[in-house]
Amino acid sequence: MDYLSTRGGGERLSFRTTILAGLARDGGLLLPAEIPDVRGRLAEWASLGYADLAFEIIRLYADDLDAATLRSLIRRSYAAFRHPEVTPVVQIGDLHMLELFHGPTLAFKDLALQVLGNLFEEVLGDGGRELNIVAATSGDTGSAAIQGIRGRRRMRIFVLHPHGRISPVQALQMTSVLDGNVHNLALDGTFDDCQTIVKSLLGDLPFRDRHSLGVINSINWARVVAQIVYYFYAAFRVMERTGSSSVRFSVPTGNFGDIFAGYMAWRMGLPIDRLILATNENDILARCFASGVYRVGEVAATLSPSMDIQVASNFERYLYYRAEGDAALVRGWMETFRRTSALALTANQAPLDDPVMVAGSGDTASTLATIREIWVRHHYLLDPHTAVGVHVARQRSDRSVPTICLATAHPAKFGEAIRQATGDDLAHHPLLDELADRPTRCTQLPASRGAVAAYLETALNRH
Repeated sequence: MDYLSTRGGGERLSFRTTILAGLARDGGLLLPAEIPDVRGRLAEWASLGYADLAFEIIRLYADDLDAATLRSLIRRSYAAFRHPEVTPVVQIGDLHMLELFHGPTLAFKDLALQVLGNLFEEVLGDGGRELNIVAATSGDTGSAAIQGIRGRRRMRIFVLHPHGRISPVQALQMTSVLDGNVHNLALDGTFDDCQTIVKSLLGDLPFRDRHSLGVINSINWARVVAQIVYYFYAAFRVMERTGSSSVRFSVPTGNFGDIFAGYMAWRMGLPIDRLILATNENDILARCFASGVYRVGEVAATLSPSMDIQVASNFERYLYYRAEGDAALVRGWMETFRRTSALALTANQAPLDDPVMVAGSGDTASTLATIREIWVRHHYLLDPHTAVGVHVARQRSDRSVPTICLATAHPAKFGEAIRQATGDDLAHHPLLDELADRPTRCTQLPASRGAVAAYLETALNRH
């Protein structure tokens, strides 16, 4: 399987090279040169356990890795998950909740980042190569990435998060990890500032090469391919349970990575009736689907901080397919967006006409109301991100097709939102409760490329 840039520059890459590069050298995102059609294998895959299904899907895209090594790597990646199914599906009323929070940090990012940490180690091998990972996080990516990289030989990770704009538990999960190869940087800005700095560092090719920089955000293709798996797994379980021939998914998303994995599953042949894109008040994506205009607004701080994003980096991959693989058109679009912070994708502000994807948004009031209602009616707690997904799913309900809502984080990560919604201190998990008394380490910096680059160079000189 070869990989190419959404912007058309450079030669085709192998999977190994793709995951170490993260971002294409022309600034584009990397994609497989072709998408496997697996419609003929759905019946064969339907009864597989999670790790075996992950192997079958990932090996289609990682065909330069030894099959036995890849199978072992995947099994190790999911061995620490706290549920035997890894991603169980629980029915709540007329919705099916895909629980993605049974990993080490209680968030959906664990599903990909446990795999990616092991992939990095395998690809680096014993040749003495090193990898210094820079990551931007709006909350959950940071802790999941740290857990995937901490303590590994020849790897270091530098995680940038917006100071004061993530939940206290999310901050503790990152800053209480004191391993020598982990660096937490709190920037005086927004997640978009953090993400811009990471892309700038990677775009400076001499700096990137000199310091062996890699990326673990969802701009790394390996993140997406690992997340494709749970769409197949959940669809198989719900179709068997309901007798339906298709399903729809509601996906709370800010950076477009999680729902893009579902989009890839659909393109591979999984019978998905609709992908419902759910945003909070930071609704650049919902506005784009409604108006055809992708325009940056001000970042609003919400109860669902992992979605407090305006520039969705994975949207470029979707644009590549919307442009039918015309990399020159994508390159022009992204240059226009860079200059003007806006991009018109349709004439006369017409809605995007997409065969599978629709979008909607939920605000703070609807988020709290949804958490409260689901708790009262079903005695089931939703974290605020999942609540946004449930709220928007109801706007797009179709009783003839079962709806699967992605439950992206354990509610205990957002205890204050749960208290606001229910009036009670209901959301706890022993992994999180024990963090309160742990020592922490974090460096606060201005939201500037220069400050981050200087910190990184100083830290690497010490290693």
